[in-house]
Amino acid sequence: MQLQQGWITGIRHVPSPHFNPRPDNETPSLLVIHNISLPPGQFGGPWIDQLFSGTLDPTADPYFATIAHLQVAAHCLIRRDGEIVQYVPFDLRAWHAGVSCYQGREACNDFSIGIELEGTDTLPYTDAQYQALLAVTQLLVSHYPALAQHITGHSDIAPERKTDPGPAFDWGRFRAALAQPVAHLPEVQP
Repeated sequence: MQLQQGWITGIRHVPSPHFNPRPDNETPSLLVIHNISLPPGQFGGPWIDQLFSGTLDPTADPYFATIAHLQVAAHCLIRRDGEIVQYVPFDLRAWHAGVSCYQGREACNDFSIGIELEGTDTLPYTDAQYQALLAVTQLLVSHYPALAQHITGHSDIAPERKTDPGPAFDWGRFRAALAQPVAHLPEVQP
């Protein structure tokens, strides 16, 4: 796994129109962990790709009528089987955080990278997801070192609106894995 022009090589790319340039001289310094499932509580299918690419059919599910108009995208999604999908290059501002504040700084999209885990607040995430998240995080930290000290949940930057990644996300497990020395970046199959 490598980073070329803001894209991870060797994974699936679904370019999103839901981004814009970061402010001048702004590099990513915050990693935000989210969760998503479409329809809520269901996994698989093309729905997340369609939402993030602005092509979600509002008639495909009653819930979709309430969200199809949204212009949102994370930089990446990690599916239940560990597949990594990228929607926006990391050097650009993806529209994932919404109204948000981190350590007194508002508009987190300006300086953050958003990673969605396919899941819910209450269902355990898979081993494959933790492994892929670790690999992506290590890759990102190697390019954007400030991220190492600034990793948080969507619920922490938008507590009035968001609850993800929820109590099912094992922060202790993830942080312990990050603390291990990295001999090489783990390979992730496309």
